[in-house]
Amino acid sequence: MRASAIAHPNVALIKYWGKSEVTANLPAVGSLSVTLGALRTKSTVNFDADLESDVLILNGEAQPSEQPRLVACLDALRRLAGRPEHAVVTSENDFPTGAGLASSASGYAALVKAAAEALGIDSDTPELLDITRIGSGSAPRSMFGGMALLTMQGDRMDCRQLLTPDDWPLAVAVAVTTERKKDITSRDGMEQSRLTSPFYEHWVTSHPADLDAAIQYCKDRDFMALAELAEHNCLKMHSVMMTTRPPLMYWSPVTLACMQKIMELRADGVPVFFTVDAGPQVKAVCEPGALADVVNALHDIPGVIRVIAGALGDGASVTGRD
Repeated sequence: MRASAIAHPNVALIKYWGKSEVTANLPAVGSLSVTLGALRTKSTVNFDADLESDVLILNGEAQPSEQPRLVACLDALRRLAGRPEHAVVTSENDFPTGAGLASSASGYAALVKAAAEALGIDSDTPELLDITRIGSGSAPRSMFGGMALLTMQGDRMDCRQLLTPDDWPLAVAVAVTTERKKDITSRDGMEQSRLTSPFYEHWVTSHPADLDAAIQYCKDRDFMALAELAEHNCLKMHSVMMTTRPPLMYWSPVTLACMQKIMELRADGVPVFFTVDAGPQVKAVCEPGALADVVNALHDIPGVIRVIAGALGDGASVTGRD
């Protein structure tokens, strides 16, 4: 009862920030994301009747702080399969972990994909998406390649692929500005924002219009319209973060320099736009022909450690089963 899977992190172009229900980890708003093919998580899940508890080993180190989420995901999978065994989960990221690059999204997508395979659960079982959400509110999007759309109808979540990587070939360059873990996790930060930011309610109520417009721009392949809206939505989210008490200042001076450079490139006719999640890393989404110029421009910014670039990725997939 052992299987392995890979999944790629994703970055939301129309973002979510905040929960409508904390215990069930339900996002307060929908989201639209692209899957980052250049970054990858690989997870192996081994169910063993001799184990007395579940264990997560991430990048060679035990993760006791993840135990509640890990157990909740695996318990849900065990109930589906009708199996009692505990598991050892061994996971590796080829990119910085906990630093604003959606490592929890790819991590839980790969975990659920591998565990379901090991337990003999059909990969098309609808409950699997809800189980990934237990681990991370954005993990359901990493189950899909290309562009993924997550919507909320009350307490019911729906997540599906909007466009495949071939439907609208885009590229993403990630400017890594630090490899240090952020001090405040996204989950904790979201709840602080919900409770204290004066902008939070407007963020929630203004969000559906952004999501509807972005879906149409994607269907029309209108890159420049999507660029303006995605940057606007990103800045709205960060305004909520910054007006949280205490403030959530995820940006660094290098983050700002990257954002300004990307805006300059677009003003000069380069088809590119930025988006930034809960961390200091900057993602530059561009048309494939512009990728080399974007990478070079970001690489030259003082403080950028490295640039990871590539096309949109595929959804989570099983790589082996024993």
